Amino acid sequence: MRSILGDAFGHHVWATLRLLDACAELSQKELSTPAPGTYGSIIETFRHLVGADAGYLFSLTEGSVAIVDQSAMDLRALGEVMESHADAWSRLLEDRLDPDRVVVRHRDDGSETHAPVGIRLAQALHHGTDHRSQICTALTALGRQPPAIDAWDFAEHQGRLVEIPPSR
Repeated sequence: MRSILGDAFGHHVWATLRLLDACAELSQKELSTPAPGTYGSIIETFRHLVGADAGYLFSLTEGSVAIVDQSAMDLRALGEVMESHADAWSRLLEDRLDPDRVVVRHRDDGSETHAPVGIRLAQALHHGTDHRSQICTALTALGRQPPAIDAWDFAEHQGRLVEIPPSR
C-alpha cells in the first residue's frame, strides 16, 4: 500500500528535478544573478533547497541519508542528489511514522532543533515549494518561461489526471 504522503513527496522531487533540467541551459551569469525578493541567485537557491532536503532526510532517517556539502555543487550534481532523495523519501514514508515522535537534529555548531515528525515532513514540502517558486520568479525576471511544475502537472505527467470537458 502506498503512503498517503507518497504523491506529495513524489511531486516535491519531480518538480525540483524538472526545474533543475529547465535551468540547465542557463549561462553561469544567469545562474549567479541575484533575484530581488528571493533567497538569492538561482544556483544559491538550488544549493540551499537540495542541501536542506538532505538535512531533513538525515534527521528523519537517523543519519542513514547523508548530509551533503552542496556549497560548490553544479546543477548536475544537485540533480543526482535530488534523484537519490526520491527513493529515500519513498522508503521513509513506507514506514509507519508516528507524526508526534520528536526528532532532535544536532548541528555541528552545538545547536539543535526538537520537532515532531509531522512538522518536519510539512517543513520539507513547504521549503521545497517556497524555493522552487523563488527560482521560477528568478527565471521570469530573466525573461525565461518557467516549466509547469504544480501538482496537477505532476499528476498529468504520471498519467493520473483525467480531465472531462463539460457536456453540451
